[in-house]
Amino acid sequence: MRMFVEINDIYLHSGFVDFRKSINGLLVIIENELELSPFSDAIFIFCNKKQDKLKVVYWDKTGFAMWYKVLQKQRFKWPKVDDFKHLKLSEQQLNWLLGGFDVIGHNPLRYSALGL
Repeated sequence: MRMFVEINDIYLHSGFVDFRKSINGLLVIIENELELSPFSDAIFIFCNKKQDKLKVVYWDKTGFAMWYKVLQKQRFKWPKVDDFKHLKLSEQQLNWLLGGFDVIGHNPLRYSALGL
């Protein structure tokens, strides 16, 4: 996304967030749950439980800004919460997410025997 200038990292919060939270509430999640600095050159992406809304929070060198997107008919492809608090995305993965595609892909399968 070209609207976010000087962004080095893109972090997706793996859980769902109560969207009554505004910037300050999301900053607390960034610091306490994700254990990251909200002042870094990064954007932080949050999703609601219905998976039809996104909030993106970032520091733009003069203050915190929040970008908000609501889908009218579909849902965002949000990863299942497994072993991670956040996921680092590439710019391409962010574009896929905003375009409605699955950014995580399939979980690897692990077998111990062929079962033939």
